[in-house]
Amino acid sequence: MKPLFAGIACLALSCFAVPALFAQPAAEARAARAFDAAAKAGPLALHAFLDQFPKGADLHVHLGGAVYAETFIRDAAEDGLCVDPKELSLAPPPCAAPLVPATDLNGVLTPAQQNLYDRLIDSISMRSYFPTPGFSGHDQFFATFGKFHGLSNRHIGEWVDEVASRSAAQNQQYLELMETPTFGRAIALAKQNPLNLNFAAYRDALLAQGLRDDVAADLADVRDAEASRKQIEHCGTPQAAPSCQVTVRYIYQILRGNSPEQVFAQTLLGFETVQAAMDAHDDTWVGLNFVMPEDGFLSMRDYTLHMKMIDYLHSVYPHVHITLHAGELAPGLVPPEGLRFHIRQAVELGHAERIGHGVDALYETNAQQLLKEMAQRHVMVEINLSSNEGILGVIGHEHPFPLYRAAHVPVALSTDDEGVSRIEITHEYTRAALDYHLSYGDLKQLARTGMEHNFLPGPSLWASPDAFTLPAAACRGQQLGADHPNSACQSFLDASQKATAQWEQERRFRAFESQF
Repeated sequence: MKPLFAGIACLALSCFAVPALFAQPAAEARAARAFDAAAKAGPLALHAFLDQFPKGADLHVHLGGAVYAETFIRDAAEDGLCVDPKELSLAPPPCAAPLVPATDLNGVLTPAQQNLYDRLIDSISMRSYFPTPGFSGHDQFFATFGKFHGLSNRHIGEWVDEVASRSAAQNQQYLELMETPTFGRAIALAKQNPLNLNFAAYRDALLAQGLRDDVAADLADVRDAEASRKQIEHCGTPQAAPSCQVTVRYIYQILRGNSPEQVFAQTLLGFETVQAAMDAHDDTWVGLNFVMPEDGFLSMRDYTLHMKMIDYLHSVYPHVHITLHAGELAPGLVPPEGLRFHIRQAVELGHAERIGHGVDALYETNAQQLLKEMAQRHVMVEINLSSNEGILGVIGHEHPFPLYRAAHVPVALSTDDEGVSRIEITHEYTRAALDYHLSYGDLKQLARTGMEHNFLPGPSLWASPDAFTLPAAACRGQQLGADHPNSACQSFLDASQKATAQWEQERRFRAFESQF
């Protein structure tokens, strides 16, 4: 057998492409031929072809980073905020010179106002950005998040609607949005209680002093967002927008750039909140994740400590789903030893069911064994091609994407921060197809993998993990995605949100392919 890393040169020819899993039905074969023709015609034709390709899920998307800058500028005007023309950021009122009222940028603009408007968009995104000495794409990307602070939380429902509407327009049916709700009580308690490495005792102390007081507010945070976006979209009425058909769930973000006490307290609150949502059969919070730059001083220094925290809390809340940013690093960004263990610890200590980014996998100690372990455990990698280029400068075959696929590690495409990157999910599919010479069947595999690894409750539609060849016993012999499955299959679907979503994806594949 050829070693995993042998034949790197043939990657450009997709020699490690995932083989066809079953004979193509006639409609799928016609769609595949149309895909091949579009790919040969170039990026524009392929983007047009993939616009309505059923993309299933985006499992790695930060709500704040998914909103486009133009929306934030409009919301700033509604909130009476100012624009700092020097810092190119939003600022609180009063808007005395040199600050400019945000309302001035939401009407008929003078040339000077248009110039400020354009520069503000560039400041809050990667648009027009070109690296300069001392300020990299990494610096620009993460700096954007400090530029739109101060906006009212009343806009969260509008932001969810924006992201859901963009998803619906591209035939995407499911989103897991990362969001950071209130955690002020947890932080205050952390400041009053020095970290105790006896995590059980530390947990008991924080809970005894009222850490759970934030849980109700955190549950309400996304309940209110969902209610607001459904009202905006007129869901449940004859005027319902297409975005009503996009299922949205939420991932609880923990800020790992804070002190260890605060990280533990917020992580505990995250576990408590997600568990409370699960206990209440509340379709909002479904998992948690650690965020902030992985190369930050505290993120690097305390990485193993953070994983040990999760390891302990997982033992207390074993049913709370975990996805972790890990390996969003590249040579030179951190010392070589910093590249050697993050993904492994996320999987083995952090109990990650999914890994976000995973870019430095091939620099980890015993990388071959790590990929084998991830494949055996079915740990999926959330692939973010555009943000990996913008932040890390990693492109093409510098990216481990083809090697993950070669090792049969499940992978799916996601956007990360589409508003900051000025992209959308179709762009990522187009990019992946052209950069890695993927087939139509490869793209279906990616889309199905995303739906397979979402955090919706219930068993999968598929009999075996990541093998999209045979459905669960109750639905065998049925046309996948059919409008009227038999009673046994319908009962199975009714008992599983995950399988129901996958059934809908198969229906969308049939509808998409029938046009060719």
